[in-house]
Amino acid sequence: MADEQANPEKAAAALDEARRELESLTYTVAHDLRAPLRTIEGFARALSEDCGDELDADGRRYLQHVLDASQRMSGMLEGLLSLARIQRAECHPTPVEVSVIARGILDRLRAAEPERAVEVAVAESIAAEADPTLLAAALEALLQNAWKFTRGREPARIEVGVQAGTPPVYFVRDNGAGFDMRYAGKLFGAFQRLHSEREFEGVGIGLAAAHRIIRRHGGRIWARAEPDQGASFHFTLKEGPAA
Repeated sequence: MADEQANPEKAAAALDEARRELESLTYTVAHDLRAPLRTIEGFARALSEDCGDELDADGRRYLQHVLDASQRMSGMLEGLLSLARIQRAECHPTPVEVSVIARGILDRLRAAEPERAVEVAVAESIAAEADPTLLAAALEALLQNAWKFTRGREPARIEVGVQAGTPPVYFVRDNGAGFDMRYAGKLFGAFQRLHSEREFEGVGIGLAAAHRIIRRHGGRIWARAEPDQGASFHFTLKEGPAA
């Protein structure tokens, strides 16, 4: 310990090695748990389909709990694998047209739920220096978040823009459910939720993924919101200002 305190570079290298080992373990465990989980879900579904009529109401309810829990756990494992892939992916910044990426994502969200009335405003010619694949994944997480939490608004509004500065500050803003800023510290942790599953679906991975991607670029991400007054997520792709 004394040697590491006297040698910050050695301490940083040891910490980085420990982080990589933890990420590798997480990936391996999440990957290997998928097979037994599929077995549990498969037999539970077969039991429900083949023998459901022979079970009483309690038996059918218990079996449904098994299926629901299996599906939730499957989503969590896929989330862990997604986070691990982000950490492992190469990051090669190039000039990126943020406006084009954002419009493409919003077009897909509209196509999936054409019945929703959502007002969209994407600023023209937003440019960035970022890895195109990783930045697209971060924007997708932020826009899916905005799309989800504006459900029930008439009309919903989602805005994508940039504030000039050094570095520029990009943002995704909505008029959705918002949240209490006292809990903002939980936003970017894996599986952290500020709303119940009954209100909004999801396992709490999207914002954690966006956070990791922004960190990979050397930037920062933060949020501002009020309950029932919408939320805005701001990020930089280089060392940014304090929130």
